Amino acid sequence: PSLSLPFFLPPLRFFLRQQKKIKMASHIVGYPRMGPKRELKFALESFWDGKSTAEDLQKVSADLRSSIWKQMSAAGTKFIPSNTFAHYDQVLDTTAMLGAVPPRYGYTGGEIGLDVYFSMARGNASVPAMEMTKWFD
Repeated sequence: PSLSLPFFLPPLRFFLRQQKKIKMASHIVGYPRMGPKRELKFALESFWDGKSTAEDLQKVSADLRSSIWKQMSAAGTKFIPSNTFAHYDQVLDTTAMLGAVPPRYGYTGGEIGLDVYFSMARGNASVPAMEMTKWFD
């Protein structure tokens, strides 16, 4: 008498052989943007206090984005997300991207500068910040 394998084993062997050829791809939705030593927080506070320039803030931001992308790449992340960085928050970024700036901030079109951007977020001496809505309590 011949020994026959259970009916599911030959397909299972084929399946397992095929699995060795498939490589796993990884992706993440976002990544903490403050930096490992809260570099963005300190750069923002320095900028808001007038102790550093917009160029200093942009440099810290660019360095953090580059560092984050390199960390994700080194970790083997195949699909690295883009446009996840925000100086304040993603809702404000979307508002700025759409140009939905209330008239009280004096925006006349074109690129929205950091002065208008942070005035919308935090207010300033002459105008209050935009209303913050909590969608989920």
